[in-house]
Amino acid sequence: MKRTYRICLAASLFLTVFLTAMSGLRRHDAALAARIAPQILRFHVIAHSDSAADQAIKLEIKDLFLERLRKESLPDSKDAVYRYILENQDMLEKELSAYLASQGFPYCARISLGVYEFPEKTYGDMTFPAGEYEAVRVILGSGRGKNFWCVLYPSLCYLDSTHAIVPDRSKETLKSLLLEDDFQSLLRAGQLGRGKIKIRFRLAELFDGSRSDPPSPR
Repeated sequence: MKRTYRICLAASLFLTVFLTAMSGLRRHDAALAARIAPQILRFHVIAHSDSAADQAIKLEIKDLFLERLRKESLPDSKDAVYRYILENQDMLEKELSAYLASQGFPYCARISLGVYEFPEKTYGDMTFPAGEYEAVRVILGSGRGKNFWCVLYPSLCYLDSTHAIVPDRSKETLKSLLLEDDFQSLLRAGQLGRGKIKIRFRLAELFDGSRSDPPSPR
């Protein structure tokens, strides 16, 4: 009886310490997101569905959109990128929709600009905390498929689809925009792999041996 009591007490203390630490981490991440958000522009492409074809065309549309921005040789600033997309929104939508049609897809592309909620995301060796960020969204068709996430300015999109490596020049730009401690926090979080770690509570397993997992988030 005493052994069971000690185990329950230890488990309760551990859980209390763990929840307190996680609460502190969330507050830290929320504050970090609020500080860095004004300096960056996120990018979000949402596929029509999760079918193989719709997921593949999502990546082609992403490449087409990014290539269009590269060809424009825009001034190196968040405002310049945002302003170009805002002023050319109709043209960009038509261009992306025309490409979709040329590939046999019966839906169009829509572009929206605004402030959106983003989950924690890792790009190469950098992890950005969850929070609200200004972003450009490209929505394909019904927009019910899995997403592509990236940072549009400074461009932290992968150099290619095989290697999860972001451009060094963009990282240097980001470093110049942020406080040194904030930049190092992004790097430390990425190096620790926090964006890949999923913590699950399985308290029920302590009592009935249940092995069920929650569904994986998109």
